[in-house]
Amino acid sequence: MGNHNTPFSLSLDTKDVVIVKPSKPTPSQILSLSTIDNDPNINILCQTIYVYKPNLNSPNDQKDPASLIKEALSKALVYYYPLAGKITTLDDDDDDDEKLGINCNGDGVPFLEANANCELSSLNYLEGVDVPTAQKLVFDNPSQDQTSPYPLVFKVTKFLCGGFTIGMGLSHSVCDGFGASKFYRALSEFASGKNEPSVKPVWERERLTLKKTSLKEEEKEPFKFLVDETSLATSPFLPTKEISHECFNLNSETIKRLKMKLMKEVDSDEYHNMMKESFTITTLEALGAYVWRSKVRALKLNNDGETLFCLAVGVRHLMDPPLNEGYYGNAFVASNVVLKVKELNENPLFEAVKLIKESKKVSMNEEHIRNSINMLEMMRRRKIKIEGRGASLVLTDWRQLGLLQEVDFGWKGSVNIVPVPWNMFGFVDLCLFLPPNNLDPLMKGGVRIFVSLPKASMAKFKEEMELLKGMKVDEDI
Repeated sequence: MGNHNTPFSLSLDTKDVVIVKPSKPTPSQILSLSTIDNDPNINILCQTIYVYKPNLNSPNDQKDPASLIKEALSKALVYYYPLAGKITTLDDDDDDDEKLGINCNGDGVPFLEANANCELSSLNYLEGVDVPTAQKLVFDNPSQDQTSPYPLVFKVTKFLCGGFTIGMGLSHSVCDGFGASKFYRALSEFASGKNEPSVKPVWERERLTLKKTSLKEEEKEPFKFLVDETSLATSPFLPTKEISHECFNLNSETIKRLKMKLMKEVDSDEYHNMMKESFTITTLEALGAYVWRSKVRALKLNNDGETLFCLAVGVRHLMDPPLNEGYYGNAFVASNVVLKVKELNENPLFEAVKLIKESKKVSMNEEHIRNSINMLEMMRRRKIKIEGRGASLVLTDWRQLGLLQEVDFGWKGSVNIVPVPWNMFGFVDLCLFLPPNNLDPLMKGGVRIFVSLPKASMAKFKEEMELLKGMKVDEDI
């Protein structure tokens, strides 16, 4: 997603909003959300666009995609009935503060249908699409802070070629990426004629909810952040309203070269030890470290300030017993690394990779998960919301969600998936790793890196990405 111009202006003929209700009666109840769901930083509607080419060999092409999806949605909502309700605030018995919950009233999901004035190919299947064009393809959410009383909204746009896009807005308070992909898969199963989803959803939010008693002692303590606010690095480009959003494609060859170069930074003793432990560098660790440093350089963060690398780590399988496969709530904690800007900039990048690897290990035990949940609850009670200041990189990896290849509505899998920028941590701290689109065979095994930065700093970040692409194995990183 770039700021370069789309060759012409996309115009849409949009019908009136219809409300899609569950196809059968559903339970009427109030459900509580978990402590992780209640993190105020994720109370936003996350909009994503899925792009489908026309499939000329398919009998489904005689069907109208919007009607097909509407019908499938109505069936899926019988199982995912909380998504047909409204997000509400519940009074907490002990405290005077409020928590989020869902009023399952079966009200239904707002659904828009539109026709576009062009073929999808003329927008290059949304590869490198500019933000204003992307925003036309999702349900308009007029709220300034991107919150919404609806947990779910839809917009299906048909193009002249017979291809279409599905713009899905889903409340991050209700689902994380895995949860969203489970729901989306269920939707496609109903669209392709199944009578029930292969994975039945479960609520079970109490599994990740803090027990009331566990906070009494800690509440007397002053709240401690990982990094003292005053020691966080600052950028001359922030605060600003001028934000650029870009998506960078890195192919598997570039990633392989980066990993080889990182291994070259290791001295021979350490290398032997690593070989004994069959040490490997993952794509996430190598690119995570490189993007972190590139961002620090692009933002010109002050050398003596601290910078934070924060990775969202899924905990579904780490719980004892593991969460049910149908759990679709937020189930991740942060794995964190803190460094002085000077250290990240001047030490071998391999050092940052090692720290990221270690922090992932630490976050993979139940105690870390419980501590994270405690901390989130303390922050919620004290109304502490993290403002994006550029000193942190919050990284979310979407490559394992199976959203591109495996979700087929009868038009084959989507060829592209495009996040519409989310105002989480003021845009600038968030970074997404996305699977490559299915348009370019050379990108197989590659990664798309989606970042939002102050306009004035984007050129430097691009330069760092170009350096990576052109890098030879025997050069210094």
